[in-house]
Amino acid sequence: MSRRASVTGTAGAHERLSLTHGGTTPPLRDVTIGQLLDEAAARDPDHDGLIVCHQGRRYSYGALREAVELAARGLLGLGVAAGDRVGIWSTNSAEWVITQFATAKVGAILVSINPLNRARELEYVLRQSECQTLLLIDGFRDADYPAILREICPALETCAPGQLRSDTLPHLTRAVFVGEPAPRGMMSWGDLLAAGRAVPVGALRARERTLTPDDPINIQYTSGTTGFPKGAMLSHHNIVNNGLLIADALRFTWRDRLCIPVPFYHCFGMVLANMACVAAAATMVVPAPHFDAESTLRAIQDERCTAVHGVPTMFIAELNHPRFGEFDLRSLRTGIMSGAPCPIEIMRRVVSEMHCRQLTIAYGLTEASPVITLTTTDDPIDVRVATVGRALPHTEARIIDPETGEIVPIGTAGELCTRGYLVMKGYYRNPEATRAAIDADGWLHTGDLAALDERGYFRITGRAKDVIIRGGENIYPREVEDFLYSCPAITEAQVIGVPDARYGEEVVAWVKLRPGARLSLEDLQRFCKGRIADYKIPRFLKVVDAFPMTVTGKIQKFVMREISTRELDRTNAQHIATA
Repeated sequence: MSRRASVTGTAGAHERLSLTHGGTTPPLRDVTIGQLLDEAAARDPDHDGLIVCHQGRRYSYGALREAVELAARGLLGLGVAAGDRVGIWSTNSAEWVITQFATAKVGAILVSINPLNRARELEYVLRQSECQTLLLIDGFRDADYPAILREICPALETCAPGQLRSDTLPHLTRAVFVGEPAPRGMMSWGDLLAAGRAVPVGALRARERTLTPDDPINIQYTSGTTGFPKGAMLSHHNIVNNGLLIADALRFTWRDRLCIPVPFYHCFGMVLANMACVAAAATMVVPAPHFDAESTLRAIQDERCTAVHGVPTMFIAELNHPRFGEFDLRSLRTGIMSGAPCPIEIMRRVVSEMHCRQLTIAYGLTEASPVITLTTTDDPIDVRVATVGRALPHTEARIIDPETGEIVPIGTAGELCTRGYLVMKGYYRNPEATRAAIDADGWLHTGDLAALDERGYFRITGRAKDVIIRGGENIYPREVEDFLYSCPAITEAQVIGVPDARYGEEVVAWVKLRPGARLSLEDLQRFCKGRIADYKIPRFLKVVDAFPMTVTGKIQKFVMREISTRELDRTNAQHIATA
């Protein structure tokens, strides 16, 4: 099948086709991430730039730039070259934000690592990205990060800090512990800053002059339908302009203060939050290292936040918190709900009960930097609760028939494709996957099914990809299935999602067992615990002798989903109205 779409498609002569463009206002910028930070600091160096509540830290934009440049000089002192990969495995913190901008200033490619990753996933990301430097914290939840790193990189036990030589991770030369004291074989954050003090500012300026906005600056790992994740490469140009357009759409100014409970490792936190704030010289407010409903509500109140971002599960937790009524949220004006289908009733409650009258809904994906469509702050409430908005400026979008590649008529569902400044540079070291995602004409195929109406608004109708979205996290069944095959009791595994009122979807494993083997859900969860991210661990288990199949032997996952939805009594959750 050709991926190229016909100009006329199959529509009749007078039918409008599902093809739209978001316009050209405001203009795109041709600057690097570091230059954007410099502009914000020059505009008003004393204005609040970053507030990290759980660390008790407050940075003006001038102070933030100073902290970023010291860390950037530290990276230079460690020998980090432009194009080198620097990984960060951490929950939200001041150091995360500083690292985001410091790597950009030296032209290193920041590799964003999910804090929920465990040994198998971490090893893959570090190896596939050819990561030379890793910044890590002590851990998250029950995961001991230094212990996990030593498990996959035993050479840390005997190497001198900054002189790592590992057979398992041949590119990794240094681990930097964000804290004090550093574990064996690692440098500390203090060591990084000390190295920076020995590097003249002129050396940093010389490096910055070699950078261009089209340089890749970030690798975001997105799980693939065929096994392990793929590393989407994003440039300064991608990230800066998506952040600028988000800031403009939300009408951000220096007076705005955005509460950021979403994770920085994801584009939601890194681009829609941090970059959008810096683009408008607005204030970044970080309530906690990871999402906590009460911390979010308190930060909104205490810091008089005008905006808040979140996935639907976060807003649900905030609205249903037993102390919700004690917090004054009247400072709120806007924000973004995204990352999963947005329940219409929850959207209405956020607008009314949280006073977030200009709340918007965004749709996108990592490979698109990430936002493709967005409702506006002045869209009528019925539009904001029933669609995912219109294409952002400088963004082409169209709906095609997945089978023929032809553009479908207005109102007809098909695969959403996009083209423009926002499309990633490609998947790192994976040209085959890049060609599968971006066609010869530059169109990024999202794999999501959508319909476009006469006014230019999109409604997501389903997914062409085999993917589960649980609480804003993408879970690709093939990756979980591959892992389940390592369980001694299992001979065959199929993973599906079922509707869930809280998380959007939950993970169900259908498995066949070896003769004589027994496996309970608790057994399976114990086997998975600590080896794959918690959100990927099956919530439900069904042991079967056979899977539903077509006459040609193809497994019918839609039948499995229907059966599990019925057996687990998830029918009501399936009918929750979303945009």
